[in-house]
Amino acid sequence: MFLFTYLSINNLYDFHFYILDGDIMLLKFTRYDDIDEKKLMEVYIESNTENTAFICPGEKNQEKALKFVEKGFLNFLKSMFFTSEENTYWVLADKNKYLCACRTTEIRKGFYYLEALETIPDERNKGYGTKLLTFVTQELKKEEPFKLCSCVGKSNTLSLKTHQKCGFRIISDIGINYITDEPESRSYSLEYKYE
Repeated sequence: MFLFTYLSINNLYDFHFYILDGDIMLLKFTRYDDIDEKKLMEVYIESNTENTAFICPGEKNQEKALKFVEKGFLNFLKSMFFTSEENTYWVLADKNKYLCACRTTEIRKGFYYLEALETIPDERNKGYGTKLLTFVTQELKKEEPFKLCSCVGKSNTLSLKTHQKCGFRIISDIGINYITDEPESRSYSLEYKYE
């Protein structure tokens, strides 16, 4: 694995990328402006489509509803998520598209919340989620002992297996969204600890 870092003189770019296997790269974003919005929304197309029923239940035009959900997703990243320098968006990519993505929020020193792990639909079952989670935990190990928590839907057996394969363990039958501190009864709470 090789590390390449782009830092421009005028601070236009501030992200890292790592060459993993062949053309596969890990991108580590700490600023909104460095993300390719279109490629990111392609990763989340399935969950954003599912969210249209919840977010805009009366909208008959599915394309319009999807654009509304995507705009809200991107606005959240720009106006809330990336306002903290400690928050990171992690993306596994090839030269053409983003393959898999997730984000980590630092709740407090050494305690992170991982969410939004998803793989682009046509690239699933190729191990990208496992590669991404493994890389995120390896990167966090470089800095300090830490705890990384996540919530996974009880019906999402593939994501649950991926998390467990990467060293996460179920700590509760009730998920906790550590950002809002709200319980999520349809999810498990998972934890990865490095001491």
